[in-house]
Amino acid sequence: MKVRIGSTSELPIEGHAREFDCAGRPICVARVNGALSAMDNVCPHRGGPLSDGVVLDGKIVCPWHGWQIDPVTGKPVQQPATRVELYQLTIEGDDVFLERRPSVQ
Repeated sequence: MKVRIGSTSELPIEGHAREFDCAGRPICVARVNGALSAMDNVCPHRGGPLSDGVVLDGKIVCPWHGWQIDPVTGKPVQQPATRVELYQLTIEGDDVFLERRPSVQ
């Protein structure tokens, strides 16, 4: 099921992340290496807000303790056995929609 989370003018610029609300759930949307990525906005380490972090070397870095999350797999460099839930973004006109991706192994 697709849920509208905003407009294309609200999407982050290259190397930045931003929080969006998806039916009451905080989602981190980042633009990394030209591609948009959407994931839960909660770091699996200690719950830091990923959207407040930075993009560095192709990873989203949590502002609380520096965990680095791969925006393609959702796996933290520090503990790849865990992962952040990923979502598929689609753009239709000026609208940005989110839907859950199949689990990535």
